[in-house]
Amino acid sequence: MRSRFAGRSARFALAAVAALALGGAATATATADSGRSTTRPCATGDLSFKVTAETQAGGYYLITAKAKPGIACHLEGVFPSASFGSHPDTAVSPAEQSVSDDVVLGGSTAAYAGISPKSTNNDNGIQFDRLHLSVAGDEENSVTLRLPDTATVDRPIATNWHADRADAVPFVD
Repeated sequence: MRSRFAGRSARFALAAVAALALGGAATATATADSGRSTTRPCATGDLSFKVTAETQAGGYYLITAKAKPGIACHLEGVFPSASFGSHPDTAVSPAEQSVSDDVVLGGSTAAYAGISPKSTNNDNGIQFDRLHLSVAGDEENSVTLRLPDTATVDRPIATNWHADRADAVPFVD
């Protein structure tokens, strides 16, 4: 009887090792085939955010994102999911027409996005003092950030995430 149980335990152990080996190979293949980044995509909760008011291009908010301690991830080069309120008219639209490079975050590395609260040339708009922000695709975990001043919002636009803050200026036509 003892050899029968030992044989069964050995088979379970062998099956577990085989499953780990196959799972590891599948993971390595998926990472190698992605071609973009070897880090995992950032979730909103992986990041800390800072908002500053900038005066260039008629005024905009510079969003700085950094990975929290111990986290390494990447932000895709698309615009953040953001809105100033719950009405659809306060959601940001893209200021850029193409996808930018991914930004790998970890340590002191930062990613930047620029949000212009007003892309129109009129006196219309609604005032807000907070911004709801998340990584695109992670909207259910958005954070609410207090703005440094009150924003008049009318058709807001946002740049993609960039590694260089100079690339995050949302120029309005």
